[in-house]
Amino acid sequence: MIASLTGTVTHVTLERAVLDVGGVGYLVHATPGTLAGLRVGERAQLHTTLVVREDSMTVFGFADADEREVFETAQSVSGVGPRIALAMLAVLTPDALRRAVASEDLAALRRVPGVGPKSAQRLVLELSGKLGAPTSADAGAPTPAVAPAGGADPARDQVVEALVGLGWAAKVAQDTVERVLADRADDEGPIDVAATLRAALRSLGGRRG
Repeated sequence: MIASLTGTVTHVTLERAVLDVGGVGYLVHATPGTLAGLRVGERAQLHTTLVVREDSMTVFGFADADEREVFETAQSVSGVGPRIALAMLAVLTPDALRRAVASEDLAALRRVPGVGPKSAQRLVLELSGKLGAPTSADAGAPTPAVAPAGGADPARDQVVEALVGLGWAAKVAQDTVERVLADRADDEGPIDVAATLRAALRSLGGRRG
């Protein structure tokens, strides 16, 4: 079990990062909110969990231990693997997920890619009492990732890539991102990558295309 990694960030995308720990580069999958806090060339610490399969060993990293615990607990639900658990934390913060489960807010849970009506009900049933009480009154959102200067295309492409990685068809992902960006006010400034991803996920809901 790899419980944490501390090292120098050598690469970051919207879905993963590479952390150089003692000369070994660890590929770590994480949410946009966690990745937004990483900077190439700087040292960082991530709370991690290792998911072992017959043909792979995948490291998932989190900004704090609470997020990691929710990720691991979510996988106790039948039909929920690491991919859906990570998508849950990309759409909902740990406290927002706790509130959704406690209040049986199926609509909030169905915003997660891969979670339909029956899956949402199963999440409420099987996670009830397992996640604990919310730690704050603010549903909150992960620290936003702001697009680098020099144009919107890199940010748009990152969001499209993340949606495709979560299982959406490329055309559906592209159209949704374009629609979300078209709704932005002209004076909003640089594109907030994480916020754009969350808006796209809300727009898509549980649909696939």
